[in-house]
Amino acid sequence: MAKEQFKAESKRLLDLMINSIYTHKEIFLREIISNASDACDKLCYQALTDDSVKLTRKDFKIDLSVNKDARTITVTDNGIGMDKEDLENNLGVIASSGSYKFKQEVGDDTKDTDVIGQFGVGFYSAFMVCDQVTVRTRKFGSDTAYQWQSSGADGYTVTECDKSDAGTEVIMHLKDDTEDEHYSEFLEEWKLRELIKKYSDYIRFPIRMAVTKTKKVASCMSDKPDEVPYVEMETLNSMVPIWQRKKADVKPEEYNEFYREKFHDFADPQRVITVSAEGAVTYKALLFIPGATPFDFYTKEYEKGLQLYSSGVLIMDKCPDLLPEHFRFVRGVVDSPDLSLNISRELLQHDRQLKVIAGNLEKKIKSELAKMLKDEREAYETFWKNFGRQLKYGVVSEYGIHKDLLQDLLLFWSSTEKKLVTLDEYVSRMKEDQKVIYYAAGDTVDKIDKLPQLEALKDQGVEILYFTEEVDEFVAQTLRSYKDKEFRSAMDGASDESAQEKAKEEADTHKDVFAFVKETLGDAVAEVKPSTRLKSHPVCLTAGEGLSFEMEKYFQLMQPDNSIKAQRILELNTEHPAFTALENAVTADPEKAKIYAKLLYDQALLIAGLPLDDPSGYTDLVCGLMK
Repeated sequence: MAKEQFKAESKRLLDLMINSIYTHKEIFLREIISNASDACDKLCYQALTDDSVKLTRKDFKIDLSVNKDARTITVTDNGIGMDKEDLENNLGVIASSGSYKFKQEVGDDTKDTDVIGQFGVGFYSAFMVCDQVTVRTRKFGSDTAYQWQSSGADGYTVTECDKSDAGTEVIMHLKDDTEDEHYSEFLEEWKLRELIKKYSDYIRFPIRMAVTKTKKVASCMSDKPDEVPYVEMETLNSMVPIWQRKKADVKPEEYNEFYREKFHDFADPQRVITVSAEGAVTYKALLFIPGATPFDFYTKEYEKGLQLYSSGVLIMDKCPDLLPEHFRFVRGVVDSPDLSLNISRELLQHDRQLKVIAGNLEKKIKSELAKMLKDEREAYETFWKNFGRQLKYGVVSEYGIHKDLLQDLLLFWSSTEKKLVTLDEYVSRMKEDQKVIYYAAGDTVDKIDKLPQLEALKDQGVEILYFTEEVDEFVAQTLRSYKDKEFRSAMDGASDESAQEKAKEEADTHKDVFAFVKETLGDAVAEVKPSTRLKSHPVCLTAGEGLSFEMEKYFQLMQPDNSIKAQRILELNTEHPAFTALENAVTADPEKAKIYAKLLYDQALLIAGLPLDDPSGYTDLVCGLMK
């Protein structure tokens, strides 16, 4: 029999379909099963108006069978089937889709009848793994069945065949294994189970396969029963996704089990978020906030993204465009029949629907976190411990465009409350004459709490936010203010007018001492001046405008060869005995005064958590005073 040629630039186009459109060969099974599902949907829809269709939705099924000896996989459905004209139009014309035409014909009436294959190329994905595909089909209401057969781009044949029932069976003959490709794995039961679970678990018709099981039977040769194998038809897919069920009908344990199994986590999620939207874009989403930080969360290896389904068929395992970077910790699924997929259904076209869904999900996640912060403070602090740093990164990223969205979710340790507080809570407790939000940065809360620069503010009862992470000061610089209150470092900020006036007087009174110390230390310090913030300590270092000491440490950690340093301003407490000793030595023993100046500078470096320029030299100075 003469072969028919594909009605297109067949060889080149089919080669493109097989080798370029799909990135994973395993996709072929998803495509063939999706076509079978569409066929069942079409007959199911026809049954609504055609009394001759004696089937109801529960009667439709998709069967999967394997013949290892013949190297074939067969997918059989009892759907609408095809006649000769359908075979010519759908399988003889590449990129012609009967499902798409069906969807156009019935229009809005397909809300409960989700057709999947709309591009007419999914069927040809079988040739990625097969050297021959045979389709045996009989259209509902027809007495004649037909067989379509092709080995690829060289064309196809259509002949009449025997088939007693309406529906379609697709028989795929696998290619021989090569050194690089092991096609035989698709004949293994475990592999087929895996692919059905991954891609087609939520097809709305049962996908059945005869599977081998074992049962125990009494043994006459031993006290222990024998395990005897037997074959049983088993449904491989769960059909109804958990996110399609009403939240009231789903137990918390079911959500937890779904999360652990789907996302391979040992811990239950901390929060479950359900979304059901209809309108310009119709979709359902089931989102989870993990109960613990993934071990690789803050590494380059971590991939963000939600699982994306179209009418219950997995399209992308991790769709990054559905989540903003600041909420990258969220896991979950999104299912929509309205997405504009590309031709292979493996990737999304970047269109308006996708942006709408992503924007809505961002608002929903923010709303749930805000609600948790308000109503379940302890739970939110657990979340903050796991993912608070990511929210801070979100504030500073992209030049701060997300700061208004995230600022009310931030927590910082309070010097007066001795616990984590929000910016709103801090501002609500500010004194009437306080114009700024004070913060202090350091390695830990305990270390910050002991900083001598904070003594004066603490005595005044001023609340100070403690910044213990590298990103914190960048957050303050990005926010700049909160509710019209500017952020100011308690260590580097300006003091009030009366304190400044007093410092000016002290600078004039002891100008010779400050000049001597500056000359001794040289370029190590930018300025030496009397302190307006010290009480019981003799010395401290403050940074000039711009870069702080904590930022210097961060840049040094990220780029060890970078010589960027914060400006060092040495502040001396003129009322401390150490200053008196220094001042006396400047006149009586200048060499000893130089030792005192260097010691005070090194002490200031240690208090600030900065490395000493010469640790050995510092110990020699201390030991020299012990003679």
